[in-house]
Amino acid sequence: MNLAHFLTQAARRHGAEVGFVWGERTWTWGEMERRVDAMASALLHRGVAKGDRVLVQSKNCNQMFESMFACFRIGAVWVPANYRQTPDEVAWLAKAGGAAAMICHAAFPEHAAACRAAQPGLRSIVSIGPSDFGDDYDALVARHDGEKPAAAAVDRDDPCWFFFTSGTTGRPKAAVLTHGQMAFVVTNHLCDLMPGTTEQDASLVVAPLSHGAGIHQLVQVARAAKTVLPASERLDVEQAWAMVERWRITNMFTVPTILKMLAEHPSVDRYDHSSLRYVIYAGAPMYRADQKHALDRLGPVLVQYFGLGEVTGNITVLPPRLHSLEEGEGARIGTCGFERTGMQVSIQDDAGRELAPGETGEICVCGPAVFAGYHDNPDANAKSFRDGWFRTGDLGHMDEQGFLYITGRASDMYISGGSNIYPREIEEKILMHPDLAEVAVLGVPDPQWGEVGVAVCVPRPGSTLGEAELLGWLDGRIARYKMPKRVVFWEELPKSGYGKITKKLIREELERRSAPAPSPNG
Repeated sequence: MNLAHFLTQAARRHGAEVGFVWGERTWTWGEMERRVDAMASALLHRGVAKGDRVLVQSKNCNQMFESMFACFRIGAVWVPANYRQTPDEVAWLAKAGGAAAMICHAAFPEHAAACRAAQPGLRSIVSIGPSDFGDDYDALVARHDGEKPAAAAVDRDDPCWFFFTSGTTGRPKAAVLTHGQMAFVVTNHLCDLMPGTTEQDASLVVAPLSHGAGIHQLVQVARAAKTVLPASERLDVEQAWAMVERWRITNMFTVPTILKMLAEHPSVDRYDHSSLRYVIYAGAPMYRADQKHALDRLGPVLVQYFGLGEVTGNITVLPPRLHSLEEGEGARIGTCGFERTGMQVSIQDDAGRELAPGETGEICVCGPAVFAGYHDNPDANAKSFRDGWFRTGDLGHMDEQGFLYITGRASDMYISGGSNIYPREIEEKILMHPDLAEVAVLGVPDPQWGEVGVAVCVPRPGSTLGEAELLGWLDGRIARYKMPKRVVFWEELPKSGYGKITKKLIREELERRSAPAPSPNG
């Protein structure tokens, strides 16, 4: 099935009902279907054909959401960029993905120019809003209004989406997502993350549609649940809670850092959020202290899943009933859940042998949600697949009942005095201190021990906590060989464009702050 048929189904059954909200504006399912048809026709008239890649550089807006379905409808490949990336970074995506066309928000003329220069095969640019670099999106929709191109016939393995990885260890890679794979993912999300979702539901978007939020919203369309976009470009927590109350939001997808902001903001208690059934978080494990606070403020609505873009977020799930405020029987503390329906997880050593329960190794996965491979990157494919398993690069272990515990990224582990140190465990302990809001532990070179740990901490407002006091508090709570050798305090931790705490950015900032100041004479 062509994934754009989800929208057609919603329009047939619920055409006069609101399907999309952006600030104060609304669109019915019927209006969205008509607009997607018109843009699909416009792309066809501009020479975009099945299999062509369409790069999208845009902030969240209705046109960006529509562009996904317009591309799917004609069999083109939707290639969304993180709109916070620089012109040069997006130009690299255009070239690496072989973009034939581009849909670019008028706020990014430098990105359009850089892409045109870097990718000679870029034949057409459509501008969201009036600009000097392309035809206006809404004007094209008006010009082709009423046209209804036939949906392209697609096979299960036909690509529909190039999902660019975040590139924390190098250039982003284009993970190829297919129509059949994504149909499985949509079904699985409805089964494991949001059971019982119907046209009566509504979903609030608090993350860029270019990545996980886009997948989440595609799932909503499959059940004709409305999507609600806040008016503000940046996260406005009070506005978000106001929209939860106004639109009776039942689910949202987010990452732990944003969920933490939502749960800790005073406005959480000023608005009615009793409609919420599923607050889904992914992208990183959530620290236990933050998890407990969110449960206390929001109730038993938390759903955690673990999954990379390459597996479309589809590896494990921890449903609401297994989130618990209490530490007693039944609580699953520190786990990211059990295998998603139709998926299989294996903990393997460096040689690909499966390890016993409780043993730490690389988390590997197989099943219908695994992507088709990286576009035009045989070296990356060779490294990422082994004997039919996709290697996530994450470390962890499973217990006897099949619950998965993530230790951290393989790249985060460091070796101090011959012992493997997994920062995640130390960070969990440090965050139990009431004066700390965030922490990241990294290994840095040391002439005596090889590497030692540095804890970068963000104190809560008004805290006077110092290094010696924190290390004294930690003494006895973790093994001595795991103790950080240094503690530094910053006002905030640098985060990726998706709101994740990223060790690569923290390490760069740590090195910058540790560098000696240049002499006055140069």
